Amino acid sequence: MAALSVSIEVGEEEKEKMESKSEAAAEKEKMKPWEQHAGVINMPRFDYNAPSALLHHSHSGFLITCSIKREKSATKEAMSILEKVSFTLPCLHSYHAILVFLLLEVLLFLVMGGLYAESYNSGSSESLERSDENESAKKRRILTDETSVKCDEDVKSESIIDEISGGPAKDDCQSLSKAAAAVERGFVLSLVKLTGSGLVLLTFPRENPSVTMDIVSNIFQCLESGILKSPLWCHRIFPIQATCLLSEKELRAVVSKLVLQFINDKQNKLARPIKFAVGYNRRGIEETCMKNLKDNPKDSDPFPMLDRSKCFDVVASAIKDAVPESAVDLKTPELSVLVELLPLSGVPNGSLVAAVSVLPQNLVSVKPRLCIKPLISDANARNRG
Repeated sequence: MAALSVSIEVGEEEKEKMESKSEAAAEKEKMKPWEQHAGVINMPRFDYNAPSALLHHSHSGFLITCSIKREKSATKEAMSILEKVSFTLPCLHSYHAILVFLLLEVLLFLVMGGLYAESYNSGSSESLERSDENESAKKRRILTDETSVKCDEDVKSESIIDEISGGPAKDDCQSLSKAAAAVERGFVLSLVKLTGSGLVLLTFPRENPSVTMDIVSNIFQCLESGILKSPLWCHRIFPIQATCLLSEKELRAVVSKLVLQFINDKQNKLARPIKFAVGYNRRGIEETCMKNLKDNPKDSDPFPMLDRSKCFDVVASAIKDAVPESAVDLKTPELSVLVELLPLSGVPNGSLVAAVSVLPQNLVSVKPRLCIKPLISDANARNRG
């Protein structure tokens, strides 16, 4: 009888599994092909408002290079890398601990609130009000002690999280719940549609110059230490510190601001005169603009900053204005100003947006041209971005 009952139970379990599989298959048949694809591959959708936002405000983000027709794989891989690296940053470790504590506090509050309501209906509200006040005072003491410890450990980290969440940096622990919510949601990145192949653009809602460079620096450290596996699809991840329209005035202003931030950073120990280099990547946009120029012969030179020499002169002049004691050094630059044109989709003709970053020596390679370091050092195994 025991063997018979066991066999009956096993048969019922198998029947339930078959029924669940058939229900899942039927549900999948109801789904459209693109819905089935989205269910298997968790891919972010294009933010079609992002190109317009880039025309009006400066943003930070990441420009990823990959092989042609591998943009989806590179996007998924890049999001995974950024997510993993975000949890290795010390600032995010402490905030996850605070987040767990806050969630426990909310649950405790809800439970106590339910008990209070029940006891109030039964006529014993006075005693529970007294105990609820004591419990609240106790919780406030615990929360104050806990958050004060976390704030002492990560004063600098909180400003980074405030920047990631898109809000201005505030006094220590004033925006604790917002920071914790930002960590829970993860990085708020928009996927921007581009016209060029082999490129992926992810942008933050606002400008966060130091955050993007810190993240890319941490990616290289994690790759070197073995915390991260070598990427399969992403070739390079360029940290975009700021964006601007490709005009002499705006480019000069952005370069001056970023260079001064780099110089004033105490972590960057620089000798005088400061050696710098400038890199400019137009990514074939100049060819499209020249084609448009032939269609509109009235404009003799509508895009003067597309000229490489002109761009170099403007950037070098901005650096020298910001730091008079500076000199060009293409072999061993202490700081490198990289300008990347972004082939945005859905913007008016003639609207050119540039991504700008000022990077330290350890994040760039100078041969065969000045650019961000590849994620994999073996150049023969990977196409250059």
